[in-house]
Amino acid sequence: MPVRLTASEALDLRMTSLLLRPHPGVAPGTVADVVQWFGAMQAQDLASGLWSLGARLPGFTQADVRAALERREALRTWPMRGTVHLVPSRDARWMLELTGVRTLAAAATRRAALGLTDADADRALDVLGAALAGGGRLTRAECLARLAAAGIGVDGQRGYHLLSHASLSGVTCLAPNVGTEQTFALLDEWAPAPHRPDRDEALALLARRYLRSHGPVTDREFAGWTGLTLTDARRGLAAAGDVLATVEVDAVAMLVDAALLDAPRAAVDDLLVLPGFDEYLLGYRDRTLMLDPAHREAVVPGGNGVFQATVVHRGRVVGTWKRTIGARRVTVAVRPLAPLDRPRVERALGHYARFLDLPLRVDWPA
Repeated sequence: MPVRLTASEALDLRMTSLLLRPHPGVAPGTVADVVQWFGAMQAQDLASGLWSLGARLPGFTQADVRAALERREALRTWPMRGTVHLVPSRDARWMLELTGVRTLAAAATRRAALGLTDADADRALDVLGAALAGGGRLTRAECLARLAAAGIGVDGQRGYHLLSHASLSGVTCLAPNVGTEQTFALLDEWAPAPHRPDRDEALALLARRYLRSHGPVTDREFAGWTGLTLTDARRGLAAAGDVLATVEVDAVAMLVDAALLDAPRAAVDDLLVLPGFDEYLLGYRDRTLMLDPAHREAVVPGGNGVFQATVVHRGRVVGTWKRTIGARRVTVAVRPLAPLDRPRVERALGHYARFLDLPLRVDWPA
């Protein structure tokens, strides 16, 4: 008989899974620990990705997180859904082969629409592979210049397509920025000792990591997060074994890390400020537990896929915030979506300012 949970209890377990509250089974102390726990963390927007790690590693600064990425504790690439994620360095290749391959196949249609041929894409792999060989690291602009010098069109969206194609193909990966410049390196050189599980092992590993870091969730949520077919998603969940438990949330069957059922389910009166591109929202298709449908437009204006940073109280979105970084301070404009305790919000934003190592100014609506 599955354990019955209220929506509130399920949300409390999710917040623990997401490492936004203390977890009884893990106490991450490094960037590698956090990324390993999740398996993949949304990082399309680099600033959001850095704060996603900082929010789960109290006491870390942005400089600490950047240094960890330089040590290759994790790397950024396009493993799932054509979107950039942080992944454990040694897991990048098998993830690309398991989930990235579907995006790669779908990209052929987009390539044709851009006026690029498969031969252009293959030649781009050769050009970038040669340019980066021997430990090289080139900025985005330098990569595009090398492609253009080889006679490959990079105007419009062509350049971006070819760069993402190279990473999806397992040739390159995103190395840490140099200043504000995005850089690329060879995946084989950045992560020279990859883990190579067989396909069933890989499915099970990905399922376990998603469930432990996002549960309670449904099998369809897992399929949506990975971009896998529902058949493959269910195969991975079945292979994950008895580490998963079935619960019932408002008459809907969901799965959760079995160990988490021993975690407290009482409501926690916490208040957090999270980046817009965080697994807290991006890790789910159905965000009803966290986000009131009436606030959806404020969080994703126009439904354009660009998520605003959120103020989260007791696991629910209650406001948004937008930063402006200057030479001497960070200014944050807060937009309440529900009544807010201003001193508590400012204290939470103070943690973010310390992460940036900048003084804080908070602007509230008049």
